[in-house]
Amino acid sequence: MKRTYAALAALACLLFASVSFADQPKPWQMGMQEPATSIMEFNSWFEQYTLWFIVPITIFVLILLILVVVKFRASANPVPSKTSHNTTIEIVWTVVPVLILFAIAIPSFNLLTYQLKMPENPDITIKATATQWLWSYEYEGEQAVSFDSYMLKEEDRAAAGKEDAARYPRLLAVDNEVVVPVGKTVRLLVTAAPTDVIHAFAMPAFGIKIDAIPGRLNETWFRADREGLYYGQCSELCGKDHAYMPIAIRVVSDEQYNGWLQAATSDLNGANRALMASVDGAPAAVQTAENTTN
Repeated sequence: MKRTYAALAALACLLFASVSFADQPKPWQMGMQEPATSIMEFNSWFEQYTLWFIVPITIFVLILLILVVVKFRASANPVPSKTSHNTTIEIVWTVVPVLILFAIAIPSFNLLTYQLKMPENPDITIKATATQWLWSYEYEGEQAVSFDSYMLKEEDRAAAGKEDAARYPRLLAVDNEVVVPVGKTVRLLVTAAPTDVIHAFAMPAFGIKIDAIPGRLNETWFRADREGLYYGQCSELCGKDHAYMPIAIRVVSDEQYNGWLQAATSDLNGANRALMASVDGAPAAVQTAENTTN
């Protein structure tokens, strides 16, 4: 009976792990990635909201163009009108655009304020430093953790236990993901190495994109609302290997995060292996790619 319960428990863990969320670009995708933060939800809403203005304006302008071409062509209108002013039209084309701009500007400013106003007392502070061509991360606090994150090479997949290309896609998967707990406010400090070039930290599902500038420290924040593995990239043309600077953030439960953080202070590879085993159902004995760890 105990063996039966153990088998059922293991099956449940595997089933749970198999549906863990991973957001990434999809073939023929037209819309934005599904939001994983309140910032991205606001972005998605604003994008749909502005379409209610863009589509009617585009159709209206198209109708006017067709009307002008048909009605005022030389053959149909050999004697053009000499009217130079129309008070009604001038009032309308001044007032209506102003009202439209107000309708767009007010929620736009609200969104910018929400994005740029840093929450007080963030739960976690992480510093991301960009270098040609990798990201380095430092967790600030009593349990300090720092590591480099390189794009996962195809020949390293087996050693890293990341052979599932659907969950760890080519050119997006990394050897060491950033790990954060779900529902916690993360303050992100972004910069580039002093002798490097400008990069940009972008995570579409989180709705964040911020420049990484040498000698300057920019900050942003996010609060992931659901667990999963999320992918982004450097969004600044930073050199010949610009396409090989992916960003991966793994959002886990508080318990999993605390266990990972405690273990990562002394053994990052072991902490990553244990976390993958609990999240993905991967064997705990896999060896992660050892590019650089601190």
